[in-house]
Amino acid sequence: MTRTPLFGLLTLGILLASCGSTPSATAPTPEASAPQTPAPVTAAGEYVPGEVIVQLAGGLGAQGLTALEARLGVQSLEQLAVVDGAALLRTRVTDGQSVPGKVAQLQASGAVRFAEPNWIYQHQATTNDAQFTNGTLWGMYGDASTPANGYGSQAAEAWARGSVGSDSVYVGIIDEGYQFDHPDLRGNAWLNPFDPVDGRDNDGNGYIDDSRGWDFANADNTVYDGGTRGSLDAHGTHVAGTIGGTASDGGVVGVNHNVTMISGKFLGRRGGSSADAIKAVDYFTDLKTRHGLNIVATNNSWGGGGYSQALYEAIVRGAKANILFIAAAGNSGTDNDATASYPSNYDTTKDAGYDAVIAVAAIDKAGALASFSQYGKTQVDLGAPGVAISSSVPYNSYASYNGTSMATPHVTGGAALYASTHPGATAAQIRQALLGSVIATPSLNGKAFTGGRLNVSGF
Repeated sequence: MTRTPLFGLLTLGILLASCGSTPSATAPTPEASAPQTPAPVTAAGEYVPGEVIVQLAGGLGAQGLTALEARLGVQSLEQLAVVDGAALLRTRVTDGQSVPGKVAQLQASGAVRFAEPNWIYQHQATTNDAQFTNGTLWGMYGDASTPANGYGSQAAEAWARGSVGSDSVYVGIIDEGYQFDHPDLRGNAWLNPFDPVDGRDNDGNGYIDDSRGWDFANADNTVYDGGTRGSLDAHGTHVAGTIGGTASDGGVVGVNHNVTMISGKFLGRRGGSSADAIKAVDYFTDLKTRHGLNIVATNNSWGGGGYSQALYEAIVRGAKANILFIAAAGNSGTDNDATASYPSNYDTTKDAGYDAVIAVAAIDKAGALASFSQYGKTQVDLGAPGVAISSSVPYNSYASYNGTSMATPHVTGGAALYASTHPGATAAQIRQALLGSVIATPSLNGKAFTGGRLNVSGF
């Protein structure tokens, strides 16, 4: 579907954080994309105090940047990407001006292509509390599975036909980190063959020993920070279990029994920023374009902040590399057609030729739209199980969460499952398979573009 680049995403809601439960870079050099139409009306968002993301005007060299810093009161902190030969920078305001005031000043200076706040994001989830045989893993069930639930993803129907995923299909988890040695996850956790742990950046991507992925929130290669007490990264670990928890090990099971999951951690204790989200998105694009990894989608169970041209363009770079961006619709119970919510409402059609963003609402085990779930007849694509979802959490444990953060990995898992049985399928084809196979659902009529819920039975 073609959606205007307006509205938004998740139900759970902390600013650019995970959209999951209810309780709880060397970037590639892409073609420049023309700025999208004016930023739509959005829910109030938080941003990193004193920081502005700036896309320099083309042809502005080092001397020009120095003059800009002196004249306009900003200091470059890091380069996030190079777009059409011009640097995309995270900068610090040095003259005491407010972030909105500095953005306006930079925009009027003629020296930048755009300037914007460094938005903060949060995950979209909440906690309840427990697997497949005892009835708690209802999101995996189908009409004829045992146990059965027609409002589940129908994954068990696909498994019965022998469709259980493939290790040759890769998924990026842009979120918190996840416990990659969890009993239900270690069999599907990526181990980087291009950069062995030796203290060197063997593949030249700017990240030393990124053996499991990268922690953009803390700028290191330790993607799981929860320790044996499981104090952190529960949201990311829960998301990973829904996508690819392994089978027959006594715990939970994901949509895919076999898949390869890579961590792009950008959510920390206080959420995550636009700057780190951009680096995470570009990290996966680079892995695919330089190394040929079959990365079919990234899972984005987070949201918050306002419209970001820089993040939009990073998503477009991924879309051009045939990577879907599957995002939580949000947990505020509001209409994303009326009030923008990001990143779920970005639409890459204009610049990538198709919309790589799939926005996901949450339904419960009776097929009702979750009371917390954001929705939108044009801006949200489909519903998926997102209430009382059991999955893995640190440390070597399990829990039940609510949120569009939980619904989203069911859809990401569906994308990976389809890719495993349709080698060579493009991102646009996978998107069409996901949206074209939904089951019409009364609670989603007029609340989602397809009017239906996830159905992977034929994948």
